[in-house]
Amino acid sequence: MTGMKKALLALADGTVFEGRALGYEGEAVGEVVFNTAMTGYQEVLTDPSYKGQIITMTCPHIGNYGVTPEDMESRRLWAEGFVVLEASRQTSNWRSKQTIQEMLTEAQVVAIEGIDTRALTRHLREHGSQQGLITHVDLDHHRAIGRAKQAPGIIGRDLATEVTCASSYEWTTGSGDWMPGQATNGRDSGRSTRWRVVAYDFGIKYNILRRLVDVGCQVTVVPAGTSAAAVDALRPDGVFLSNGPGDPEGVPYAIKAVEELIGRYPIFGICLGHQILCLAFGLRTYKLKFGHHGANHPVMDLRSRKVEITSQNHNFAVQGLAPLREVPKAPPVVETRYGTLSLTHVSLNDYSIEGMASMDHPVFSVQYHPEAAPGPHDAAYLFDEFVQLMEKQHA
Repeated sequence: MTGMKKALLALADGTVFEGRALGYEGEAVGEVVFNTAMTGYQEVLTDPSYKGQIITMTCPHIGNYGVTPEDMESRRLWAEGFVVLEASRQTSNWRSKQTIQEMLTEAQVVAIEGIDTRALTRHLREHGSQQGLITHVDLDHHRAIGRAKQAPGIIGRDLATEVTCASSYEWTTGSGDWMPGQATNGRDSGRSTRWRVVAYDFGIKYNILRRLVDVGCQVTVVPAGTSAAAVDALRPDGVFLSNGPGDPEGVPYAIKAVEELIGRYPIFGICLGHQILCLAFGLRTYKLKFGHHGANHPVMDLRSRKVEITSQNHNFAVQGLAPLREVPKAPPVVETRYGTLSLTHVSLNDYSIEGMASMDHPVFSVQYHPEAAPGPHDAAYLFDEFVQLMEKQHA
């Protein structure tokens, strides 16, 4: 590695890490977070929820199986920057079409390698996620720290409008031969299409759309700013609220639309969609110290006491009546402007709220990613629960 161009990662609190240039030559600013997944770096980089963020991978060796177009989770890379200990220049995978270096360069994502990612992760855990700068072009520590301090934060920012689709479209592709636990012989889905679903794109991942098709949904994807009246015009059987980046309180137009849709249709929300739905009911959200980013987060379903290992990527969480200090013996309930909510899932790492269900309307949501790309498939049953709500509504 001798002779490689030097680079810096500077944090807003004055901490600086020196390393080697990776990816596109230049500078990048964003909120520095860490992801604990050992695989799935391509899915992470193409997850629109990472818009505005610089991602640190805690796994020390990234890129050894390369990248392939099949594993894209959206139309492009969204991360502002990328931080790894070591990026592999060789790929050991018959599916690989590029190295991670080639993908980052082509997508113009500025990255850095060769820094102590364990030390960086410990620092972020202790002091919290914060704005940072990766630079290949100006290695002066003082100036780099200054630009990191000036970088815009994500509190209050509407990033959903920056990643959403420009116009509505139909999605018809399922998991095909990759469908977990089911041989489909090349078909897109194991079920016939029955349910018309409108999916809000706040930064939606392809695997969410595949999973909806897998359970028999005809999916129309609509932009983040779509009104409730426009949804009514499509006459859906159900409404899906997707994941996405930024502060949920930064999308008041989405909260207003969802308020109007509650009670009209079965609604299922994931991640940002969960937060928007809870805000529509009248709850509040807050920013986590360093967020949840990874593919191995334990969550308990308080209804069954079953523990799921989940994929997560969020910086904000929903606030209940009071912070939980332990796992509740039964799902807590909260009275809201649209009836009673049952808090159905809780994180076993920090006891933050991970899911809710309305006791008065066919509505539920989770903070984590049941489509799991990357990650385990423990929570895939939630897509079936959405179908059951639509079946019950039409019984």
